[in-house]
Amino acid sequence: MTLTKLLITSSIVLAAFSLCSCQKPTPGLSVRDGQFFHEGKPLRAVGINYYDLFTRIAAKPQDTSSLKGLETLASLGVPFVRFNAGGFSGKDWERYLADPEVHFATMDKVVREAERLGIGLIPSVFWSPALNEAVGERRQSWGDPASETLAQMRDYTQRLVSRYKDSAAIWAWEFGNEWNLKMDLPNAADLRKRGQDKRDDLTSEQVLLALREFSAAVRNIDPSRPLITGHSHPRAAAWHNTRERSWKPDTREQWREIMLRDNAGGYDTLSIHIYADKEVNALCGRWATGLMDFLAALRELAVETQSPVFIGEFGVADGGKHPPEEVRRRFKELMDAMEQNDVDLAAVWVFDLKNQTGSWSITPDNERAYMLQEIVEANRRWSGK
Repeated sequence: MTLTKLLITSSIVLAAFSLCSCQKPTPGLSVRDGQFFHEGKPLRAVGINYYDLFTRIAAKPQDTSSLKGLETLASLGVPFVRFNAGGFSGKDWERYLADPEVHFATMDKVVREAERLGIGLIPSVFWSPALNEAVGERRQSWGDPASETLAQMRDYTQRLVSRYKDSAAIWAWEFGNEWNLKMDLPNAADLRKRGQDKRDDLTSEQVLLALREFSAAVRNIDPSRPLITGHSHPRAAAWHNTRERSWKPDTREQWREIMLRDNAGGYDTLSIHIYADKEVNALCGRWATGLMDFLAALRELAVETQSPVFIGEFGVADGGKHPPEEVRRRFKELMDAMEQNDVDLAAVWVFDLKNQTGSWSITPDNERAYMLQEIVEANRRWSGK
């Protein structure tokens, strides 16, 4: 190669490197090499669920207390919140369909305030399957690509993602909340509400189709942010629920099969929720010898699939069968187990939820305030600061 050609080639390479190095990181989180990145740097963090951050204002526009709560969390150093970014009941979705502009003007307030405060948001878009009720269809319409339910799901997703795709406050997109606990149930008939029938019994096939439709709707607009299913840990008999509609306990291999099935379809994270109120082998699988064993298996699967782990809910309740000192011990044990097993992202349940006062609700001035301090201290360790 001549000196002239060498200089030209070197100039091109340096220019390309300079261009790449100057590019700004995409807003929110991204997934690379099996871990989350934020603002170009690897991220591990603990946040909190703020279930009614949006729905509180949507129901009562004059009540802006949840925005004040968001400011409190930001001042404490909580890095992100997970919240209901749609509706819980059919009535909620009817209100949206009647006036989408009012709905999104309210969501604007939440997103703009999060931007101002520098706190991340993980919106859980379809917290429950109730959208089908608002359009007059049965729950199984979630498994019909031609249904009005899925048409409205796509439309709402596209509106939401298009509106906020450039906001640094939006960290990721989550489909819903614990839909995997509603499918293939042997006792589905016993759980139906008045007026429901077998057309309202969700199957895994229907839920997986809805998840794929959501993933496609998001990816058409936002190619980079993580996609999260919002699932809890699989039921201890999830594999047998699907295959036999039985409660026979799953093996560890069957649990792995279900985890891979339920977090596929374009989702680049592994999602579970886990609570310390009961022993892990009763909640998550008889194969697990304890919390450490279960989370170690989850980490092994994460490494194998190059997928970061998001524990969208964790915690232990007060006011139940455990005395306060036992609640503290179990909470600390859960936090330690997540840290030792390199959980990437986790959110404790739940901040300032009025109807769970005395059990799950955490505020800076109630008996569960120590959990906020545990979050702050965990973030210092998890971030390596």
